Amino acid sequence: MTSEARERLNLGRLALLLAGLLALASCQLDVVAEVVVDPDGTGTITVTAEADAELVSEVPTLAEELVLDDIAEAGWKIDGPTATASGGLLLILTHDFEGKDEATNLLRSLGPPFNDPVIGRGQDGDSATNTARANLGLPDGFATFADDELVSAVGDVPFASRFEAAGASPENSLNAALIVTLPGELVAGETNADVLDDGRLQWTIPMNGAILEAAARSEQAPSAGGVWARPVAAVALIVLIGWVAFMCLFIGYVTVARWRRARGYRHRYLP
Repeated sequence: MTSEARERLNLGRLALLLAGLLALASCQLDVVAEVVVDPDGTGTITVTAEADAELVSEVPTLAEELVLDDIAEAGWKIDGPTATASGGLLLILTHDFEGKDEATNLLRSLGPPFNDPVIGRGQDGDSATNTARANLGLPDGFATFADDELVSAVGDVPFASRFEAAGASPENSLNAALIVTLPGELVAGETNADVLDDGRLQWTIPMNGAILEAAARSEQAPSAGGVWARPVAAVALIVLIGWVAFMCLFIGYVTVARWRRARGYRHRYLP
């Protein structure tokens, strides 16, 4: 199994464990994945999971039950779980990325409800096109979290009977969202997110079995600094070429002058 598959498996099992605890306690879990793409194509992914105070009260050993060693080994930075002011628990995972391929792989490692995510970037000189796409949702309810290997190992979807007995469903137990920041100007006709006041794009993930096809696109022109720097660089290059040409001519003039002077001396003093 590849490291990416192991990471996906562990995050999926973590989500399923939390879902099982939610069913036991009939409580609430909020999950947000946020992607920030910087102007140079690098960026950061942050996953925030917050369990409410009722869940912590019902399952006081929740923090100890979260085994995160493999997630840390996969390169995620882990903050928490820490207690919130309201009595809940907050867990934050962060991971930097160097480009679109790494960003896509990291998002795919999260698994449901962040299905088939793709971060794209096309470069054309100083301009760039940035895209974000994903199929968001839990089409098979809690069973979406369980991969074939896990089902095979335990013989059924874990906690299935608990979900049924408690009447728990993603709709009454989970809230999830995807937030993306893309550099440049958004293309309205190719972006279906809610645009927040600070320019971030947000998709609220449906928990009723439906799939939301999230899409966003931005066109990134050269920055104001880049536009200003280009003509200055061109002028500097012209000045440099002119200086080099002048120095070549000057050195040539000095060389010829010395040659002529040396020749005059030879003619003057030789018989």
